[in-house]
Amino acid sequence: MSSKKGTSDGNEAPEEYVVEKIIDCRINKNGVKEYLLKWIGYDDKDNTWEPESNLDCPSLIKAFEADRAAKDAERSKKRKSTSTPTPDSKPGKKGKADDKKPHGFDRGLEPEKIIGATDSSGPLMFLMKWVGTDEADLVPAKQANVKCPQVVIKFYEERLSWTSPRYKENSV
Repeated sequence: MSSKKGTSDGNEAPEEYVVEKIIDCRINKNGVKEYLLKWIGYDDKDNTWEPESNLDCPSLIKAFEADRAAKDAERSKKRKSTSTPTPDSKPGKKGKADDKKPHGFDRGLEPEKIIGATDSSGPLMFLMKWVGTDEADLVPAKQANVKCPQVVIKFYEERLSWTSPRYKENSV
């Protein structure tokens, strides 16, 4: 779980540092996704923003994105359960807090694949990766079953393990 950080002169390989954890992520002004990294053996003041293309820690990225998606889903669930409708609000209309950034299928992106699944918050949810972006969202499995059944089938097929029945050689 390492990432290249810094370089030396042209004759030597770049110095390599090990990522302890991913703290945050952002899209910079050029549209490049960057992660805020905590480096093993370095203080928090040495944390740096690094473009995803420089990183060689896919499991840390996957875990960070899954955790972030789960937290976003939990916040959304809490917001919905604690909000009380006002006389002016209509059911089904999103509030200003939800208008910041659409999630899941509301983003209008094509689903690429399902990265994982969880039922920790209640109903079964899929962590969905979208075509053309590195971002992932938690989406309800029931919604994915209807909107992208082939992606769901592929997810389950990749996790199947088949066993052959063992027949006795002498049985007739």
